[in-house]
Amino acid sequence: MTKKTLTSAQATMRAAMLSRRTMLRSAVATGAIGLSAPLFSRNAFSSSGELNLLMWSDEFPDPVIPNFEKATGIKVNQTPFSQNEEQINKLQATGGEGFDLCQPTRNRAPQYKDVQALAPFDMNKVKNLSALVPSMLESSTSLWTWEDGLYHLPHCWGSEAISYRTDLYKGDLANLSYGSLWQDDVKGHTQGRGHSFLLGIGLWWDGSGKMPTNRMLDGYKDEAAFKKVWDPILAFAIEHKSWVKQFWDSADNTKSGLMENDVWIGQTWDGPPLSLKKDGKPVNYTSPKEGAIVWLDGLSLMKASKNQDQAYEFINYLMTPEVSAQVAEGSGYNPVVTGADALTSDAFKKNFQEAYPGDALKNVWHWPAEPTWYSEIRSQYVDQFKAA
Repeated sequence: MTKKTLTSAQATMRAAMLSRRTMLRSAVATGAIGLSAPLFSRNAFSSSGELNLLMWSDEFPDPVIPNFEKATGIKVNQTPFSQNEEQINKLQATGGEGFDLCQPTRNRAPQYKDVQALAPFDMNKVKNLSALVPSMLESSTSLWTWEDGLYHLPHCWGSEAISYRTDLYKGDLANLSYGSLWQDDVKGHTQGRGHSFLLGIGLWWDGSGKMPTNRMLDGYKDEAAFKKVWDPILAFAIEHKSWVKQFWDSADNTKSGLMENDVWIGQTWDGPPLSLKKDGKPVNYTSPKEGAIVWLDGLSLMKASKNQDQAYEFINYLMTPEVSAQVAEGSGYNPVVTGADALTSDAFKKNFQEAYPGDALKNVWHWPAEPTWYSEIRSQYVDQFKAA
């Protein structure tokens, strides 16, 4: 990872938030954005056929795909997954055969490049590119532009921070930290992903001065630097394994942990707890003092795609304010299309403000570009933690 890449990622979030605020103000002032705007104009060629989508399990909430099928006659065959590793393994095993589009996370660009199953986009066929928030598009182009073109287009963004049961967690809400997951009063009632638990410990230690690591970026230099940073973190995690109620690996079991499995507090994505909160459940999600961990998910075209016209039709459909707003409203994640925010509900906007209170957006932590060697060695550490 270069300094340029990190600076670009930070600028991405700031620009996205500026766009969100200015867009909302101008929309109210001019009345330029409204629900009556046309959703989608289909092309004649796409009035039939199918599309095979390898997709995050919760990033295409109803009515996004049903509306597309109705408007175009294209049947979308959905293959959901829950983690990037699952998607990468499937692409390695199949070479991408049987799929037209997949959904990589921005920082995993080096790993997906190594798989060699993707094709560059024909940008002449991406009709609604100008609708994307410029900083979000730059976030894709900065890591996913290779020799022969662009391999990633943004779909939605979100974060990983602290979710908790408002009726069960009794800790200090004014000082929420990744360290809050390891306090004595929540022993046996926490949840997180294995590698996220370990990252969170490192960010906590860096923020408190216990173990300075340049906010964990030192561990990305090489394998020796990784081990120096992660060895003491792993030792602490293993010693405190009994604090963990469950390791979540999907949106669904994140929700079930909070609602059915006696989880009081966890380090989770934003979508699942915010969806519960929107439905009136006793759940909240907010940034800890070390900063929320930010990600961007996108769409990539398969080299083996047999339905490219339908794939581009779907991409152009997603790049409209109305559909991007539907994605956000139903998933709890955040839109990437200019004008989409104005079409979300008051509850969605309120949840966003409470997830990133004060100057929280200035303190976010962006996942750096993650090479294959890093992913492989980190998986070994996670396996040791889980097996302890």
